[in-house]
Amino acid sequence: MMNKTLKISPPRLLVLVFAFFIGVGTILLKLPIATEHSISWIDALFTTTSAMTVTGLNVVDPGSTYTLFGEIVIMCLIQLGGLGIMSFAVLIYFMLGRKIGFQERLVMQHALNQTSLGGVIRLIRNLFIYSFAIEGCAVILLSIRFVPEYGLAKGLYYSLFHSVSAFNNAGFALWEDNLMGFVGDPVINLVISLLFIIGGIGFTVLIDLKRAKRFRDLSLHSKLMIISTIAVNIASMIIIFLLEYNNPNTLGPLTGWEKFWATYFQAVSPRTAGFNTVDLSGLEDPTAFFMTLLMFVGAGSASTGGGIKLTTFIIFILAVTTFIRGKSAIVVFRKTIADTFVIKALAITMISILFIFIAIFFLTITENQPFIKLAFEVLSAFGTVGLTMGLTGDLSEIGKLIIIFIMFLGKLGPLTLVFSFARHQKEQKVRYPKEDILTG
Repeated sequence: MMNKTLKISPPRLLVLVFAFFIGVGTILLKLPIATEHSISWIDALFTTTSAMTVTGLNVVDPGSTYTLFGEIVIMCLIQLGGLGIMSFAVLIYFMLGRKIGFQERLVMQHALNQTSLGGVIRLIRNLFIYSFAIEGCAVILLSIRFVPEYGLAKGLYYSLFHSVSAFNNAGFALWEDNLMGFVGDPVINLVISLLFIIGGIGFTVLIDLKRAKRFRDLSLHSKLMIISTIAVNIASMIIIFLLEYNNPNTLGPLTGWEKFWATYFQAVSPRTAGFNTVDLSGLEDPTAFFMTLLMFVGAGSASTGGGIKLTTFIIFILAVTTFIRGKSAIVVFRKTIADTFVIKALAITMISILFIFIAIFFLTITENQPFIKLAFEVLSAFGTVGLTMGLTGDLSEIGKLIIIFIMFLGKLGPLTLVFSFARHQKEQKVRYPKEDILTG
């Protein structure tokens, strides 16, 4: 079956399969058994898309709207979307004893954003081992906190749901105020944040960390991801702490330790997860704008997070510094980055900005809301983050459709979506003369 399907190009196949499962999830969430009260088709579609894209934006409160069946459907969609539909397809092939052919590996390569076919199947196998092991450990840690409060059955279920949601960077929580009730709780803050940081750093980095004995043995990608993740998180903590310290709607009323945990959590969450421990509708405008930048950058490649990816952003920074220093090649850690990656980074960023601008433009027409809230919502959807300044539930029908599309775009990636509609052309063998143009 898969061989016949693969006559379609890998990008188009990914888009179609993803859309198919979103359709199935929408039907399941529309069933009477899935909800406490009837919801519209577009709200069911919105929730399904948000779960499959591991975003976490919600037009209805998941905890009070969906039954246990509906919540389990959402949790399964999160796991499916986070680890990848095609990864599960390979798992089924393994279970059936089927051989993974070249075409299947090609799709896996595209789905996991790998540069080569080598090691793709091994990556997927490790992906499942690492994911289930990490989620299992998190369930045990969270149950220490939830079981005494909610009882054995509900406590274990809450631990499982939020472990899956956090590791896959989904941001779905079963409390109406997300995690605001745990603003000063060190267990919840640490376990949940470590889950989405690990999930957002990328599976290739996790595997590389296990393989390498020393930092110098890591791949260039892993080195850049680790250093930049630490640097961005520390810088974000300092900036958010300074901007929000006296804000009576966020950090202002909190005690010293609560301020620390709230600052830490809101600093690491925007790039990946979508959980929040303070009311984001009360953010100062500079903080909200800064968070949109974090959401635009996003997580790591081959991770459960979205955005243009941190390494894409790093390549841009390195390209600019290389040009300013008057050098012709980008060199970092004694490794040269090929020009093709710079061009790819440029394409990803420009296509992303184009779609984001278009989405914000139309939302300014359909929604009567402040511009910063609209921009925050669109960037949150694109980065598959799931944070909101209280706008999601007030979106119009057209506004919901726009955000649904942006979540879809953010999860699959702008290049995948564009390639799914574009016709691949063979590289021309004819070379034309070069001529300079004026820039700057």
